[in-house]
Amino acid sequence: MEELIVNKVAASGLITLDLEDFYHPGERVVYDLKDNLFMGMILKEKDFREFLKQHDWSQYDGKNVAIICSEDAIIPTWAYMLMAVHLEAHAHIFVFGDLKDLENKLYEEALKGINFEDYTDLRVVVKGCSKVEVPVSVYVEISRRLKPFVKSLMFGEPCSTVPLYKRK
Repeated sequence: MEELIVNKVAASGLITLDLEDFYHPGERVVYDLKDNLFMGMILKEKDFREFLKQHDWSQYDGKNVAIICSEDAIIPTWAYMLMAVHLEAHAHIFVFGDLKDLENKLYEEALKGINFEDYTDLRVVVKGCSKVEVPVSVYVEISRRLKPFVKSLMFGEPCSTVPLYKRK
């Protein structure tokens, strides 16, 4: 008599949540305000406003933009706000900060689209390996958001998980 092969992972009822599925594929760019500094030290309002009028903002269409200043200069808050005003009509998303801050914001926005109640009483594995780098902060946030709903929460792959939480 032939032995029946049973896929125990499939039969376990585990739901795999792959954070890579929430990766935004759009291009990431950094806008460095150092290029707008006079003598590499100060931002002149008149010159900056003229730059903003003349700049080709369409180059940011659909892109994800991180706004920084890599020079040790005091940049007035209004300068970043003016950048935001101009980028709003073009960029998919923009942040004050570096590419890591941008990546966190992109995932934060993607997680807003999840109805966590859909995971009520389920056994969920948050997949650990992915082709794109998922920030640790996203794993922390997904754990925080899932815990009130799930029956159990694990990390890794369905065949090899690290238990994180089990409702009593």
